[in-house]
Amino acid sequence: MNSLVHRSLVVQLQASGTDRFPVLAHLGYDADDPFAVTAAFSHDGRVLARWKLDREMLQEGLIRPVGMGDVRFHPVSTGPWEELCMEFYGDAHPDGGRHHAAVYVWAPAVSGFLKETYQVVAPGEEAVDVDHFLAEVIAGG
Repeated sequence: MNSLVHRSLVVQLQASGTDRFPVLAHLGYDADDPFAVTAAFSHDGRVLARWKLDREMLQEGLIRPVGMGDVRFHPVSTGPWEELCMEFYGDAHPDGGRHHAAVYVWAPAVSGFLKETYQVVAPGEEAVDVDHFLAEVIAGG
């Protein structure tokens, strides 16, 4: 079985004080990093941002608000249209505020992607090779 899952989606990006505009989101999952989903957001061939997201938190965000730090998820329902709102917070502004962007994605697409990842590594069966991880940390300096 393939240990990689990838999905590209058109999502809506809304940066501080702007209207939504479409960008591509490339979601990736690798069984070698079983707790994480990589999300790369791009527009006109340029990567705008890349984040490592917690897979379990992503799943919970489809149902209820989760997150307290730089990454937060919550469901958004506008009639028949179900979305996941992913909020990302960056560096502080001089006025004390923070850079902020929200990405809106069709919730069934995220759910389908996560189901594919669960076929690779089921929830609760994630494992990390601690010896390999420590060897990489020590080798890195």
